[in-house]
Amino acid sequence: MNHAFVAALAEACETAESLADRVGLHPKTVARWANPGRIPQTRHRAEVAKILHKDVAELWPDVLNRREPVWFRPWVDIEREAVALRAFQLAWVPGLLQTEAYARATFRGQALTSDEVDEFVSARIDRQAILTRERGPLFVAVLDEGIIRRPAAGDRALMAEQLAHLVICAELPSVQLHVVPRDTATYPGLDGPFTLAELPDGTRVAHVDSQARAQIIDQASDIATLERRWERIRGEALPRGRSLDLLKEAAASWT
Repeated sequence: MNHAFVAALAEACETAESLADRVGLHPKTVARWANPGRIPQTRHRAEVAKILHKDVAELWPDVLNRREPVWFRPWVDIEREAVALRAFQLAWVPGLLQTEAYARATFRGQALTSDEVDEFVSARIDRQAILTRERGPLFVAVLDEGIIRRPAAGDRALMAEQLAHLVICAELPSVQLHVVPRDTATYPGLDGPFTLAELPDGTRVAHVDSQARAQIIDQASDIATLERRWERIRGEALPRGRSLDLLKEAAASWT
């Protein structure tokens, strides 16, 4: 338990319900902040700390020890709170499903120091804990088949390990994994990857990546557009069982 947060609530004569009402969130969301590793989203931290008459670092010291890139932290906060995540990937295995070696290969060729790569890889692997925690989000991922056929860093052994890991992940109760076959004609997924997140209060936000930058989208009209695209992409993908069979076949092909 995050004893600092619980004690601060008591000292300020607040409860999860009263604090939730003051910051406009569901009480269950606020109650989760008492659990280790559960941190409010960036836009709420300062407000909550002010209400409780504490510094953010006093309540959630992990905030100062985070290893993911600064620009990516708001999305990691959203992932931690989400009850459902729907991700489409065109070129890479989703970060939540990557092995350490594969994750390291994704940073190849970037202008990063070895220490920075180590930090970013560790942060990515740490994020994956949400898939196995109690009451974690449902994670539905759709992958273009090209991802499982293209060798990351030209390394067959790395791909064999990654595909074997995908098979294990696909069998987790919290994960649904689907593959769009490579003989599929042009479809909306070719425009690029995105992830949709649903929060406990029903709010939906999206993370959209590009060559230039990534952004978090919360405009209702944009979310509606992405949800329509998601349904069309999902419609092109194989059912869960057939996708798992394809993953197993692809895993064997790399050995």
